[in-house]
Amino acid sequence: MAYFEITGVFPPVITPFHEDESVDYDSFTANLEKWNRTGLAGYLILGSNSETPYLTEEEKLGLVRLAKQHKAQDKLLMVGTGLESTEATVRLTNLAADAGADAALVLTPGFYGAAMGDDAQYAFFTEVADRSKIPVLLYNVPKFTHINLTPSVVSRLSRHPNIIGMKDSSGDIGRMTALMTEGLDSEFNLLVGTASVWYPALALGIRGGVMALCNCAPRECAEIQTLFDAGKYQEALKLNKKMFPVNAAVTGAFGVPGLKYACDLVGYKGGCPRKPLLPLTQEKKDRLEQILKSSGLV
Repeated sequence: MAYFEITGVFPPVITPFHEDESVDYDSFTANLEKWNRTGLAGYLILGSNSETPYLTEEEKLGLVRLAKQHKAQDKLLMVGTGLESTEATVRLTNLAADAGADAALVLTPGFYGAAMGDDAQYAFFTEVADRSKIPVLLYNVPKFTHINLTPSVVSRLSRHPNIIGMKDSSGDIGRMTALMTEGLDSEFNLLVGTASVWYPALALGIRGGVMALCNCAPRECAEIQTLFDAGKYQEALKLNKKMFPVNAAVTGAFGVPGLKYACDLVGYKGGCPRKPLLPLTQEKKDRLEQILKSSGLV
């Protein structure tokens, strides 16, 4: 598979739902067409903030096809395809490839966590990459899987010709430093997975990020990198600090329903969450709106 460098910021794209919980495909495509003009480098469809575990296979592939159709031509299309079994992951990865995905982001299987040591993870990702029609990125998100891929196994996997990178959502800048000093392949794309460490990740030399905040603050996330690359480090840091409370709110305190409501507030179409997720109470909506006002987003 051909290597390509991944730079810039990507949202793990929200999935809007109607009140009856059906997918609101029109709002999904309207968001993409608006994001196309914001400086984003591309999109991650079926990420953790996409309510992916609640989507059927048909819905997933429908979203991928629409994303391929409505994204700007210069935008990279990544798709989250990781499932618990190797066979199911390979199947969804290749179906996503057929639907237009440029690369697959593969979640660490974690249901049988005690059995998923380095050897099991290495075997899983190697087989998926061997059988995938498109390049594969590892997805390390211990918040959900309760497994942290070790620097040693990431280093080994980085040498696979069809594994081109990893999104690390641990939020641990020390861990990211450890990953970078473990002997990663020189062409391996290490991506930050949360905006809370976007500025320090840039200072480490990381060139890309897949961050929930990009859904509701795409220009600001892209501008932090633009300022940093221009040597305007204090301005970049100041903007990152300004966005920090918003990121904490939409990735922690209020979760996916909060992220979707924040998108509504700034002019995107968040839509309803799908059960069992519940919409925000009015009190939480008011608190989130005040955070966005304080950060200058509304």
